[in-house]
Amino acid sequence: MRAGRLVSLLLILQRCGRVTAAQLAAELEVSERTVLRDIDELSSAGVPVYATRGPGGGFQLLDGYHADLTPPGPATAVDRQAGSRRRARIRITPEGRRLAAVLSVLQPLRLGRDGSPDAAGRVEATVRIRSTDSAVLDLLSLGPHVEVIAPADLRREVASRIQEMARLYQYDIGDSTEPSRPHGA
Repeated sequence: MRAGRLVSLLLILQRCGRVTAAQLAAELEVSERTVLRDIDELSSAGVPVYATRGPGGGFQLLDGYHADLTPPGPATAVDRQAGSRRRARIRITPEGRRLAAVLSVLQPLRLGRDGSPDAAGRVEATVRIRSTDSAVLDLLSLGPHVEVIAPADLRREVASRIQEMARLYQYDIGDSTEPSRPHGA
């Protein structure tokens, strides 16, 4: 049982990046103390797990480390090669920064060197991308408080999802009670 839990723990860290002890305990259905013992066990086995303290902290694998394990079930595509770092440049409002902290998304958020806000109060920042799909969901959770500047593929994917949502919620002009039919229907 313990070996299976250690493998599951490693796969969660590999898939999600930084995860808190409480999140790991909930996912593995064990106590936080058991998670801490399991982290120590992985570390003593040579798996480069480290902890980050404070808000947005948790446990994560050293960048570039990739265990040669795949989760059971259908194989999933990996967005990045082991060892590569991928970051996104964004513009984010003060409200977006607060929401990101509360929702624990786009962490760590690194503000740009300039740090001066534009007319809308947005500042430029960078965030680490673990996968395009998870980044899109994180960005969409912040609504109009964030804009992707780069990379272009992430910006296109976010725009595509927003357009899809807009079509779902589009109303006919002059009729505010009934949604319009989807385009092409």
